[in-house]
Amino acid sequence: MPEKIDYDSKIPNNVSLADDRRLQRALEGWQPKFMNWWSEMGPTLETHGVYLRTAVSVGRDGWAHFDHVNVPDYRWGIFLAERDPGRTIAFGEHKGEPAWQQVPGEYRADLQRLIVIQGDTEPASVEQQKLLGLTAPSLYDLRNLFQVNVEEGRHLWAMVYLLHAYFGREGREEAEALLHRNSGSPDAPRILGAFNEETADWLAFFMFTYFTDRDGKYQLGTLKESAFDPLSRTCEFMLKEEAHHMFVGTTGIDRVVQRSAELIREHDTMDIGAHGGIPLEIIQRYLNFHYSVSLDLFGSETSTNAANYYTAGLKGRWLEPRRQDDHRLTDDSAQLARPRDDGTWETAELQKIVLLNLDLRGEYIADCETGVKRWNKILDEAGISFRFALPHPGFNRYVGINSGHHITPDGTIVDEQTWRRGRKHWLPSTEDLAFVRSLMRPVYERGKIASWVAPPRQGINGKPFDYEYVYL
Repeated sequence: MPEKIDYDSKIPNNVSLADDRRLQRALEGWQPKFMNWWSEMGPTLETHGVYLRTAVSVGRDGWAHFDHVNVPDYRWGIFLAERDPGRTIAFGEHKGEPAWQQVPGEYRADLQRLIVIQGDTEPASVEQQKLLGLTAPSLYDLRNLFQVNVEEGRHLWAMVYLLHAYFGREGREEAEALLHRNSGSPDAPRILGAFNEETADWLAFFMFTYFTDRDGKYQLGTLKESAFDPLSRTCEFMLKEEAHHMFVGTTGIDRVVQRSAELIREHDTMDIGAHGGIPLEIIQRYLNFHYSVSLDLFGSETSTNAANYYTAGLKGRWLEPRRQDDHRLTDDSAQLARPRDDGTWETAELQKIVLLNLDLRGEYIADCETGVKRWNKILDEAGISFRFALPHPGFNRYVGINSGHHITPDGTIVDEQTWRRGRKHWLPSTEDLAFVRSLMRPVYERGKIASWVAPPRQGINGKPFDYEYVYL
């Protein structure tokens, strides 16, 4: 039986919060601070009801409840996937031992740090997307934005629960700090660089939900393997919600490309800016930016921290149980391509265990390629020869072995002057950003949509596109 979620409690949960009065009081003390943060840093656009999906249980059929909800009244809560009583640790030096239900003392600081970094990304994206409702291209898209936002809010709750329940006073202090840092703040920015970037238009939002939320999928996938069972179960549930965010990004870019292709065909020109569409070159430059910024989230290609987390059992690999090796990696090696100062590339053979970030990034890159194929198929079917491509993993990087090198999208190492000359062709210019923003005029009328994006093929939960997804 799937575990039901108790929606009668002040904080909806399936972790028997009522049985732990101290923890319940602590979280009820944090709740008004969360609501203050939401009112200050959450969506700017006021609504009177958004057609939102709310989980009613954590099993496979737990997604059935859709209804119009006044967003500030949304029931944020704490949901963990069902517990497997026989679960054992799948990797590292504790492989085969029972999964931990409490935090082992020697790993306390590392586990807390991993949870804080994951937790910090969740409210950050809500802050980045704060103003987007003011320029929504349709009520359907506006609804999807709010769904993403409330789920990011719930993912914050998930990490805060772990901090409060398992890390004592330090955990409570870290939970407070998650609300004090803000995206792009000069004094207290978010921990990871990508979460301090501006998401100022809907093309950026679609790119963010495609590329950056996809990074989130892979990071959550590694934490789902954790020997610390409550963290594992939390991430398993979060991954179910993360899938919707990536759906928004994938189909959003699909629809932008579709509309641009229609305008190219209709006007027989690639220069569709004057006709209210986004030129394909600008879409490619947005892709280059969001992809490269998201690659930085994987950290340095070589990492003793990642190796230590793996050995300790704190963080596994993507789909760890399916890997055909000893799940310890002490004797395995892998290849790393790295830039040399003379402008050439060299290949080094290193221990696999210090290349875990590279391993995870490789899984992510292969996944990102599927979207590029989708968008190119749309162009192909429209008879347009232009093709999108992911830039080289060394392009525009500020973290890892490629930072400090000037690498073009095709992987050529160049000098700074050449890079500066090429930059306007590879990354969005101020003119590109201003042009895209000029298209961002809100369309709040049922069944209508902005000129630069195609309507979706189907609506939400079997509803038509012209359904009143949002009451304004």
